[in-house]
Amino acid sequence: MNTIKIFTALALIVTAGLVSAFTFLKAGNNKPIVVTSDKGFAVVELFTSEGCSSCPPADEVIAKIEKEVSDKPVYILAYHVDYWNRLGWKDPFSSAAFSNRQNTYANWLNLSSAYTPQVIVNGKTEFVGSQEGTLRNTITANLRKSPKADLSLKGVNLTGNKALIKYATEGGADNTLLLALVQKAATIVVKRGENGGRTLSHVQIVSNLQNIPLVAKTGEASINLPDSFSAKNYEVIAFIQNTKTGEINAATKAAFTGTAVASN
Repeated sequence: MNTIKIFTALALIVTAGLVSAFTFLKAGNNKPIVVTSDKGFAVVELFTSEGCSSCPPADEVIAKIEKEVSDKPVYILAYHVDYWNRLGWKDPFSSAAFSNRQNTYANWLNLSSAYTPQVIVNGKTEFVGSQEGTLRNTITANLRKSPKADLSLKGVNLTGNKALIKYATEGGADNTLLLALVQKAATIVVKRGENGGRTLSHVQIVSNLQNIPLVAKTGEASINLPDSFSAKNYEVIAFIQNTKTGEINAATKAAFTGTAVASN
């Protein structure tokens, strides 16, 4: 009788331990993003589409993290690719240029093909975009690293349908500057395709991506603005990328405030 009681007690202890371990591991997948250094940064690029049924969970993960990192050097870019448009719904934010960018990453990262939803962090690490735990851990790891270059935006002026952006950089060879005009949020009712009948919400939507060869440490570039542009609904994210490896070596952003911006 005593043996049975001891065995039962041990079984309960082991079971409780397994449950606790499972709970800990599950919670660890969603642990907060912690900044341990003020030097690191993370550029999070999501390749997504309204025509892809597996993309909304990734969009939701990105939106959750975007709310958490407003005061951290984390720069989120959502590119809507166009190769899902053939299934009956044309994503209004889609562009062949973003599909081409994803294919370029496939070459840089030695991938057999592009897919959605895909996340790439700092041009080096890629995984399925809905993997929240992996994304959080990857962001935290990159925030601990020192950037290989420096980048700052010195000023932005709005002229007609363009934004003129002054920049200053310090870094190595083989780098190019990319300027992304980003729409902060949008909601769309999808009428057809794999997500037909759903209302989808998006954040950090790239509407224009400008590639500027770095021939000097300082310069000025322009980026076209959409007809729907309003200063409060858009921002500029800038980053330096190695054209041979795809690694992103520095990043910053600027929020429009009338005819000027504040950079951080």
